[in-house]
Amino acid sequence: MVIRGVFRFFVLLLAGLFCGQALGAVTITDARGEHTFERTPQRVVTLSWAMTEDVVELGVKPVGVADIDGYHTWVVRPSIPEGVADIGTRDEPSIEELAALKPDVIILANGQEDLIDRLEQVAPVLYFDAFSADHNNATVARRIFRKLGHLFGKEDVAEQKLAAMDTRFDTLKQQLHAHFGTDLPRVANIRFNNNAVVFVYGENAMSSYVLRELGLASALDIPPSQWGVTQKKMVTLSTLKADDVLLYFKPAPGVEKLFESPLWQAMPVVKAGHVAGVESTWSYGGALSLRYLAEAMTDALLTIEP
Repeated sequence: MVIRGVFRFFVLLLAGLFCGQALGAVTITDARGEHTFERTPQRVVTLSWAMTEDVVELGVKPVGVADIDGYHTWVVRPSIPEGVADIGTRDEPSIEELAALKPDVIILANGQEDLIDRLEQVAPVLYFDAFSADHNNATVARRIFRKLGHLFGKEDVAEQKLAAMDTRFDTLKQQLHAHFGTDLPRVANIRFNNNAVVFVYGENAMSSYVLRELGLASALDIPPSQWGVTQKKMVTLSTLKADDVLLYFKPAPGVEKLFESPLWQAMPVVKAGHVAGVESTWSYGGALSLRYLAEAMTDALLTIEP
């Protein structure tokens, strides 16, 4: 009886241990399939700025991030916490510096596929297909944010932030109606490339999703593309009507010279004074960049006389 009791004790003890391990494990699906971690990753490295955004928004401080200076210029929000290591460029990170950080997981996104094999020699890699012509980039951004919330045990944070963002969309929409009235203007949103070429945001762009959430229609019909932008000649903007609005994203170095050109001055939307710059906001970012885009674009729109 004693032997049987001892045996039963050890069976229960082992069962408890295995159960504890199972409860601590977390499984997440990326673009390559399922990945299971024995425990919640603590030391995180992000090479994609969009993934950096997501991780920081969830309240997780990464140990390493790619191209922090560039992030501060183009992405801006959310700010990267103090003490995070810069491990090089997004397409050529320092493997030595990265390995020294001893990460539990390295998170990548589009354009970084070729790094997977090398990085997996350092730590487990998650790769997300965040941007594609075959899907709505904003919808997928929200889905990835939820997945990362699950990975880090931050599901509640993810849901609260997404809900707050949707509420914020409604508030901004009301501000636009208070400014413009019942009928909101059609809006085109672009980034300048040079004095002859612009990148126009199309149907599946993050910023176009924001326009729809704010009740605004697009002034230019641009089909989906991987990053949501299509290169067009500057003259394309001359098709915009006087009652449309043109928003361009900053930084836009050298744009003052363009604004002095006869081509620019002749455009109906320019003559009407319906052009405004949007403060630097990353338009290829994570889920919460949609909120920052909405706020920055609304601020710009409110400078336009109805």
